[in-house]
Amino acid sequence: MNLYIWRHNKTYHSHSMINEPCVVNEFYLDALAIVEAETLDDALKLLEERKEGWRVEDLRELEPIVVPLTGAKVIYTHIRGSIDHL
Repeated sequence: MNLYIWRHNKTYHSHSMINEPCVVNEFYLDALAIVEAETLDDALKLLEERKEGWRVEDLRELEPIVVPLTGAKVIYTHIRGSIDHL
C-alpha cells in the first residue's frame, strides 16, 4: 500500500495561470487529498467515488507525493505563516 498525496494551492492564482489544473469543481484556495491505495489509478478512483467534486483528469496532471506504507516515517508536517526571528 501507498499514500498518495496531492496538494494544490491557488491562493495567488492569476490570469497568467489559466492553463493550470483545477483539482476540485468548487472554488478553493488550497486543496489537499491524501489517499491510501495500491496504485495511482486506485487512489484516483477512490477520490472520484466520493462524489466531492475532485477532478481526476486534472489530478493526473499533478505528480502526487507517493509514500510507501512500510517502516517508520514522518508522513506529513505543516507549518504556515512562520517567521524566522531566532
